[in-house]
Amino acid sequence: VYGRHRRSIDLIAAHGLISQERLPQDVTPNGYHLYVQPYPTDGYFDGKVKINVTVQHKAYELLLHAHPDLVIIDCNITQLMPPDEEFKKTDSTEPSVVPPVPIAIEAAQQVRKKPLFSITLQSSVKPGAVLEIVIRFTGRLFNDTTEGFFRSSYVDLATKETKWFVSTHMRPNLARSVFPCFDEPAYKVPVVITVGRHKNMTAVSNMPLKSTVPIGFKERLKIGKIGVWDTFEATPPMATFSIGIVISEFSFLEYNLLSNNDDLSLRIWARPDFISALVNVSEKVIKSLKILEEFWATPYILPKLDIFALPNYQATRPADGWGVLLFKESELSGKGSWHITQELVYQWLGALSTPFWWSDAHINNALVRYVTAYTTLKMGEGESFNNWPMTMLYSIYYEFSKRYPHGKSTAIKQDSTSAKTELVFRMLNYTLGENTFKHGMQRFMADRRFFKLQYKTFFGDDIWLCLTEEARFDETLPPTVTVNEIAASWITKDRLPVLTVNRNYEDKTATLTQRVYLRERPHDVPDQEKFLWWIPIVLIRQDNMTFSNSTPFVWMKKRKGHTNRHYEWERFVYHYQSRGNRGPYKNKGPFPVNYDVKNWNMLAQYLCTPNRTKIPVNTRAKLLHDAWNLAYAGDLSFATALNMTLFLKHEREYLAWDPVFTLIDHIGRHIDSSSVHKKFQTYVRLLLTPLYEELGNEPQEDESEGRTHLRSSSKVFLCQAGYRPCIEEAQDAFNKWMESENPDEGNPVANQYICPVFKWGTKEEWEFGLQRVINFPPSRKQNERTYLLKTLAGCPNDSDKIERLLNITVLEQNGNFTDNDVYLIFSMLTGGANGYTSLFNFLRKNWDTIKIRQVKKLLSTITPGNIAEKCSVFKKSPE
Repeated sequence: VYGRHRRSIDLIAAHGLISQERLPQDVTPNGYHLYVQPYPTDGYFDGKVKINVTVQHKAYELLLHAHPDLVIIDCNITQLMPPDEEFKKTDSTEPSVVPPVPIAIEAAQQVRKKPLFSITLQSSVKPGAVLEIVIRFTGRLFNDTTEGFFRSSYVDLATKETKWFVSTHMRPNLARSVFPCFDEPAYKVPVVITVGRHKNMTAVSNMPLKSTVPIGFKERLKIGKIGVWDTFEATPPMATFSIGIVISEFSFLEYNLLSNNDDLSLRIWARPDFISALVNVSEKVIKSLKILEEFWATPYILPKLDIFALPNYQATRPADGWGVLLFKESELSGKGSWHITQELVYQWLGALSTPFWWSDAHINNALVRYVTAYTTLKMGEGESFNNWPMTMLYSIYYEFSKRYPHGKSTAIKQDSTSAKTELVFRMLNYTLGENTFKHGMQRFMADRRFFKLQYKTFFGDDIWLCLTEEARFDETLPPTVTVNEIAASWITKDRLPVLTVNRNYEDKTATLTQRVYLRERPHDVPDQEKFLWWIPIVLIRQDNMTFSNSTPFVWMKKRKGHTNRHYEWERFVYHYQSRGNRGPYKNKGPFPVNYDVKNWNMLAQYLCTPNRTKIPVNTRAKLLHDAWNLAYAGDLSFATALNMTLFLKHEREYLAWDPVFTLIDHIGRHIDSSSVHKKFQTYVRLLLTPLYEELGNEPQEDESEGRTHLRSSSKVFLCQAGYRPCIEEAQDAFNKWMESENPDEGNPVANQYICPVFKWGTKEEWEFGLQRVINFPPSRKQNERTYLLKTLAGCPNDSDKIERLLNITVLEQNGNFTDNDVYLIFSMLTGGANGYTSLFNFLRKNWDTIKIRQVKKLLSTITPGNIAEKCSVFKKSPE
């Protein structure tokens, strides 16, 4: 799930920076002039930086960021302007007549075990003084990573020569590995960049080229060829992570666009033999820019935009400097526009407007993803796989309903928190109205753009405040409620609510209750009665299916109600008249909604009628998604949840189908009765066969991403459920491997066919796979053997196959299987009910033999040096 969510801000890296010690604010930067001269074939670069700073407090020591891998050659400081009190004593008011004064340095050195560079002065400098810090340095150009300043190469197909290129990837705090600087997002200042390059290469940076001059004679001898210095125009105020530089021999396609009545130069760069694959990129960029400029009511600020398709680019996500975007070739040449649009959104939200500190990175990221989804929808592409609401809902339902959300995984915590925050943005867009939400975002961006002509940083509360102000103006939010309160109730908790609706069909009222949504041992969660959320309630009646009316008739807030006899928690109770006989209570929030059984059944019946399309597909999907999640939590019977799938016989929207595949997977893994399991597989075949046969076995030309996904997923789950055409296709492919002369030399079978054969095929076919693992040549990739072993253990329905594998590996202790192999087999078996039961029965039957063998094995490892440790296993004293 999380792998689908590509991000330019690495949330894991950003999370690690939240607690990082801040630089002292004794001095603050006013601007940089950065000189870099890379030598790509030699793998290093030289550089110099001039940093203009203002002294804020009396200072003896100046601290900057500098990575330990950066080698500092020398440093000097000049006072350009005297302190305030001294400047006032001068007769002249012209700063230019004040002569520069050298500042004596006591010591300049990198701080041990910290990414800091310390400059100690011989005497303190008073507040108001303006200094210029000049530092020369050198560093490595890495080609095994795509961080900081890196290099890579490709083979020119025309000349067969190896061509090098160098580039930067500064986000989130990698600028310090390229040059000494104040590498914090709050320090946004102009930057002038000068790049030394070979004459046959081209340098690109954040701003247009200003001048080119030859490199001096001494420097030319060092660079090896006649070279030039390219100096670019000064950037707007920006954070150090927005710096971008690329030096290459790439070709480019150039377009002149009109942005806010100004010319915008767009260039698409790639190696010469790949550039023809990018002719359609400009159309995507132009469409995205137009929608984003309208959304923010702020033009793209820079006069140019350079987009690169980098060969052999290994980063897991694109890199976004301001005005310089880096992509994998496959990402830029692909059909969709998600990756391009997301990086364009960062040109506003990240570059122009920047989080003050990393604690708000998840809010920045969530808003970027929301705006990206908004833009791609406006472009007519529909929901992208990168941003399926049901995908995000599943991930956060699962994480926040666990006994211990996230465990110790920072990665899961950051991803799920960001996904939840994005869903909060969707909820606010829906409940406040698209116009209010958009105008609130425009208010937010205007505050960053035009306040004292600075490109301000922001805190998360700034976003919520702007939305509140706009909602007050538009009267789309009750006067007693603020967006800050609403957002905080969701974002600050590692839990989610479940909203329960119980209707009284006689007096046509309903009672709404919220409580913590839990799927694991709810009695172990402390203080669950104190968890409160602001929940928008939107009622849609069957006699008035106007889903465009999204204004909540109430925001659920703290109010004491009666006590439930089973649990002691505070209840929120609202009664309202419901004139319709049935009403799908529509919600757009990140929480499940439960109804009484009668209402669930009426919903299921309504969805089976042709009128179901009056309910938007996202709502249809969420009704289905909530039903089976509630069933899995024990809050709803599985019979009721499965009734909600009956409408799928007529459903062809992939968003509605997506929750079904997760449902099938989860239920199938936890059915331990063979008779019930067979009935469930029959149900799956009946459900998916009409869909798969309608879609066909082969993709159609220019078909949608959703249709392709539907075909692929339905085929996978039909194969698992024993769909004969699929099994026969898999066996035909597998037989070609069985009939080959040297089956151990390689596996000619696609992975998608192996599991169905091991699950539904003959013992002979499964035994053939077992022998391939036993005889696996060490020269082949071991991950192929691992996959084969996982399918041998995890796929079979037949307990005899599982027992055969356990006999060989555990009882017979076949030397071709390691302890790690046995652990992998156990892990695969415990992942499903059938394997779990087979493993349990095997261990119960052979427990004494296994126990004695393991004790002897442990005793054989005891030595005088480890006897105390080993004896602790048996809870015996060494004596």
